[in-house]
Amino acid sequence: MNKAFVRESDGDDEEELQAAPSLPAGTRNYITPAGHARLRDELEGLVKRERPRIVDIVAWAASNGDRSENGDYIYGKRRLREIDRRIRFLTKRLELAEVVDPLRQGDNDQVFFGARVTVADSDGNESTYTIVGVDEADAAVGRISWISPLARALIKARCGDAIRFQSPVGPRDLDIVEVRYETID
Repeated sequence: MNKAFVRESDGDDEEELQAAPSLPAGTRNYITPAGHARLRDELEGLVKRERPRIVDIVAWAASNGDRSENGDYIYGKRRLREIDRRIRFLTKRLELAEVVDPLRQGDNDQVFFGARVTVADSDGNESTYTIVGVDEADAAVGRISWISPLARALIKARCGDAIRFQSPVGPRDLDIVEVRYETID
């Protein structure tokens, strides 16, 4: 059967299934100044450098004739769809962004967005987490999203308080050892 009459997947469906972190309905996209700058820089790089470069490759490949077996054309078009999807995502996130500078909290011992919180479990093991925006979260370096269960349990608590939250392994109790606000890189 002719390929024109058959819809074949080009692998994009898998990427579309991987949903980006979602925000609670009706909320702003709280983000630190550094996180906002990273998103803005990524958007600018895609729009001003990456997309024009791929458009040139696709135009060159299209001028070579038969597009059905032209790898540069096929993969270039796929990459353009990926770039356009990311541009739309970043544009929407930046439109909703509300930049919150942690340094404006001053010398506060209460946990809010941008706080770096040191907690201790019942065995005395300490961990430090920074509460950041959804698009900045990276558990490997201790950055947790403000909508995560741990961050929600920490918000409005004070140094010396004990909190309980539902972790993936069950309920956990933590004591807040230190709360500080500093520039987030």
